[in-house]
Amino acid sequence: MMRAGVYVQVPFCQTKCTYCNFHTGVVSSARFAPYVDAVCSEIRGYRRLYAPGGIALPKSFEEATVETVYIGGGTPSLLDPVHVQTLLDAIRESFPAQLVEVTLEADPETIEAGKAAAWVRAGITRVSFGVQSFSDKELAAAGRRHRRADVYKAVPILREAGVRNISFDLIAGLPHQTRASWQQSLDELAALAPEHVSVYLLEIDEGSRLGREVLQGGARYSAGALPSEDEMADFYETAQELLCRMGYHHYEISNWAKPGFESRHNLKYWRREPYLGFGAGAHSFSGVERWANAHDAAAYVSALQGGQLPVEQLEKVTARQALEEELFLGLRQLDGIDISRIEREYDVKLAERFAPLASAGLVERNGDVVRLAPGRLSISNEVFVELLR
Repeated sequence: MMRAGVYVQVPFCQTKCTYCNFHTGVVSSARFAPYVDAVCSEIRGYRRLYAPGGIALPKSFEEATVETVYIGGGTPSLLDPVHVQTLLDAIRESFPAQLVEVTLEADPETIEAGKAAAWVRAGITRVSFGVQSFSDKELAAAGRRHRRADVYKAVPILREAGVRNISFDLIAGLPHQTRASWQQSLDELAALAPEHVSVYLLEIDEGSRLGREVLQGGARYSAGALPSEDEMADFYETAQELLCRMGYHHYEISNWAKPGFESRHNLKYWRREPYLGFGAGAHSFSGVERWANAHDAAAYVSALQGGQLPVEQLEKVTARQALEEELFLGLRQLDGIDISRIEREYDVKLAERFAPLASAGLVERNGDVVRLAPGRLSISNEVFVELLR
């Protein structure tokens, strides 16, 4: 039986971080309950909504057992705990469910003992923290609400509530970040010893206020205080070395886990396994099609209240697209890709694609398995561009 994942998008935040390029908004908490009601309506009515909306789920997908749930955002920890309970109840009522991992994204300053206990009772097994940095100067420049002390306050609360799987996010490349402050963040992370760690390189694009300011040569949002690309690569490699020494398994370019704590839900994305997304801006994948809901929360709620499917993008995945996804998503995983399997399933020959990359020291091949070279992980995007030319 197929084992699927469910993603629930909560597009609300307390503030908009300067580096954020997601479709999230700062709204009154009075809008939370109507939004949750709409998401539950979509979850419970997805079979009824999909066929008229032009989405034909494979029979195997309709009968799939849901084993992972990821409630992301935005900042889902802003919701009242009863909203989290309601969302998970809707999933359990609507699907055959054998939930082995249920993740809630949270900001440190939103953690309270009562909320944490209620999350665990509702079925949350994993909390993913947007820590980003342990430097208050960097956090303030990035527009974050929390400070270093909030992280230290939140972790014991979660442990006391029974959360045994905590993940920390860090960002390499924030304004005012230095080698010393980055080392401080890594050392403090090590002291708190979360089960999982994600390290992301700061993205500069027009989708964020900071990105636009940098591209326009401005100085707002501490745009002039960004580390160089070489420094960011150095920060990443420093994290890689430290986490390895601490016994974390580096299983995906941006992700490390203590043995057995790899993100089972996110592995579905990288392995091209099926998942359904509910909520404004949520994406879904059936194996043959991808679709996305309307990003605007008001438009999303309005569509569902009118009995309409809130999908605004729908595309069939071509054989070429599927092959490219197999390659770059597979190479993001440190285990690499099985060339013989891909050649057999897609009726292609890949030796010519990988030969020049191997000669340049960008990838390594061991029999049928190809991986990114260990020293090239920080420039993986450049490798992917060359591979997909």
